[in-house]
Amino acid sequence: MRRVVVTGLGVISPVGNTVAEFWDSLIGGQCGIDFITKFDTTDFKVKIAAEVKNFDPRCCMDKSAVRKTDLFAQYAVAAASQAMDDSGISGTLEPERIGVYVGSGTGGMNTFVTECEKFLAGGPKKVSPFFVPMMISNMAAGNIAIQFNAQGPCLPVVTACATSTHAIGEAFRAIKHGYADAIIAGGAEATINPLSIAGFTNCMALTTRNIPSEASIPFDKRRDGFVMGEGAGVLILEEYEHAKARNAKIYAEINGYGNTCDAYHITAPRPEASGGTRAISLAIEEADMCDENEIYINAHGTSTPLNDKSETAAIKAALGDKAYKACISSTKSMTGHMLGAAGAVEAIASVLALGQAVIPPTIGFREKDEFCDLDYVPNTARKKQVNLALSVSLGFGGHNACIAFTRYRGED
Repeated sequence: MRRVVVTGLGVISPVGNTVAEFWDSLIGGQCGIDFITKFDTTDFKVKIAAEVKNFDPRCCMDKSAVRKTDLFAQYAVAAASQAMDDSGISGTLEPERIGVYVGSGTGGMNTFVTECEKFLAGGPKKVSPFFVPMMISNMAAGNIAIQFNAQGPCLPVVTACATSTHAIGEAFRAIKHGYADAIIAGGAEATINPLSIAGFTNCMALTTRNIPSEASIPFDKRRDGFVMGEGAGVLILEEYEHAKARNAKIYAEINGYGNTCDAYHITAPRPEASGGTRAISLAIEEADMCDENEIYINAHGTSTPLNDKSETAAIKAALGDKAYKACISSTKSMTGHMLGAAGAVEAIASVLALGQAVIPPTIGFREKDEFCDLDYVPNTARKKQVNLALSVSLGFGGHNACIAFTRYRGED
């Protein structure tokens, strides 16, 4: 089987719109959560979110394209443009050998809200002819493919909060088995609008603790819900021999992927955490790293009571005694929950932790929970070289995903 490496990174996030800004914010413990500015929250229980700041889509799209794309697709194209520039891969492959696996949990939700309002106010003639191509979830991938003439496999995954982890994992498999030589992989989301906030609030998913610095507190006993985030993350996955031949910068190697389903409940995890356990175990086994002791886990860590307890149980079941030696953190404590973009952004954090030998912290952690008793790297980044990084995502509908990265060491 062919080896697969990461050669490019791109990110649009609540804590920075470049990889450098994003990473500096994470290791500095900077919180990207604040009071919502996108709409009036007077009548809302939830008044905070992790918004992207100072984003201009004209960084990578012309005015005409901006008018015809939803914000989630703009975030995706911007992150993909960064990743492609970072990789230097353009022009080194036939178009048929490069693909796009970029998904979204909800797609063009802002367009959906706007066009519904126009329809209700003025009737069917007021609905934009671009409504459908702006709204549907595959348009982030479609726009990226058009921009970079990527004519290979194109698979926009939709698995809620596990979306972009699955996208990266499936891209890894496609390259490993020879269906492509490189894939632009990741996810994007833009759902900070009145309808989305109301919906997530009413299904009891969001925290109503409207104190930005104490709202997203994964694994802390006080946790009571997640904070909505937005943005995009994109990685360039590339077949190793091709990357080596062009002297590409290699961030890490991706060599394991687990994909399971709880088949239990539409929102709650299976109590014994068997699905999450298997996803983690499968990724470690495929990576052939079962004996590794120096491990970092970027946890799903949503700051909801059920998720953090269940995920801790899954880590213990998958790693055994090694769970207590692993460094675990939830970067959602800083970025909020970016839904379909979360897995990709957290994969980028995992790759950088391997290369920089620094583990980002879980900020806001003050009160220990008897059910969450592992090392969550509380509040301050930690200098530590690890050899295996696992990025875990657990989505509504029971979707579980884990991808395994290892530190790049050149030839075996």
